[in-house]
Amino acid sequence: MNQTLAAVAGARRRLLGGAALALSFGTRTIARNRVSIARIRLPALPQNRSALRRRRGVEVALAGMPPRRIHTTISLAGRCPALLFYLPVLLHCLRLAWRHRGFTLPSVANPNIECGGFRGESKMSYLEQIAPESRGWVAPSLRFVPRPGESRRQALCRLHGRLRRAGLCFPLVAKPDIGSQGYGVRLVATPGDLAVYLERFPSGAAVILQRYIDWQGEAGILYVRRPDEPRGRIFSLGFRCFPHVIGDGRSTLGELIDTDPRTRRMARRHRKAVRPQLAKVPGAGEMVRLSLLGSVRAGAFYYDGQDYVTPALTARIDAISRRMPAFHFGRFDVRFESVEALRRGEGFQILEVNGASAEALHIWDPDQSLTETYRVLFDQFRLLYEIGACNRDRGHRPIGLAAFLALQWRESSLLRRYPESG
Repeated sequence: MNQTLAAVAGARRRLLGGAALALSFGTRTIARNRVSIARIRLPALPQNRSALRRRRGVEVALAGMPPRRIHTTISLAGRCPALLFYLPVLLHCLRLAWRHRGFTLPSVANPNIECGGFRGESKMSYLEQIAPESRGWVAPSLRFVPRPGESRRQALCRLHGRLRRAGLCFPLVAKPDIGSQGYGVRLVATPGDLAVYLERFPSGAAVILQRYIDWQGEAGILYVRRPDEPRGRIFSLGFRCFPHVIGDGRSTLGELIDTDPRTRRMARRHRKAVRPQLAKVPGAGEMVRLSLLGSVRAGAFYYDGQDYVTPALTARIDAISRRMPAFHFGRFDVRFESVEALRRGEGFQILEVNGASAEALHIWDPDQSLTETYRVLFDQFRLLYEIGACNRDRGHRPIGLAAFLALQWRESSLLRRYPESG
């Protein structure tokens, strides 16, 4: 009788864990792809098909980035409603969780990071765990938390003192210590901008101030190493282009925003960001940047960079990762000076590291088939659960359901309170 009750209780816990995992995926994907749901309220695509075809054939090379023929269409995966797109992934995760006897195994993929980096972790905790001899590859940053009872003026004075001692000067990138998908990330160019940003920031929450790296090359490098392997590998390299439009020499910036399938989904946001320039007519082939952020949520453009993965780059990322305590799965978001330097494992700065919830960025390449996208995602989560199971067998205990839901609630509530992204 007791064994039967225990079996029923265990099954109930697994079902609740599955529900929690589903809820986590749902909230993250809705937040990340809110524009996918909102697009049904946008006006119809203008009938300027010839302009679309011309821009679709434009080849653009950002400074330091490999040339790529820019598509105005988004990937098939990006056109799917978020919950529909991630449903097969969720079912795959439930199958993996049942096989490995644990729904929250991703929480121990990186045992020294809260929840393995799956939910609610401190972004600064990753950077602080990078060994001193590897810090030269990291964009200089500091974490700041106002003290209880401290006035805004006192907090600003103390922060400016810390910035001077750290050798950080304006412009700076300000971002939440707990967050995702660029929520609350802004470029602060002056002390006044910083004061306004902090005034709008949630009371008592930690903020990161980071040196602004103005290189245009940006990439996401997803790294994987099983606990029983001496060396890790680069699972994915995806190049990230900030939200932009390409001029045709005739259309105004406002018309370009409304015409491009990627930018029109967030037309209100982009129009607000470049309001003084909306009547400007960019030249043919001219790229106009619309946002500091390079995220799916902001309408960024991604493409596959696997051909640029070299033994030198793999060795560099592996050396940095292996010097981090028990770090096995995560994505390094980097800015780089040139793709040639990146191939040599040189000339880059790590902006942030993401843990168990990180995705392979190249799945959003418009040229990627939906079949290949799901193959990559399924393989990624298979590795994640295998790493979690291995770490559990080594004595690391996955997070409990209540603690997992608490982290999820904390992060979700903070995202709604952060200042508007820039």
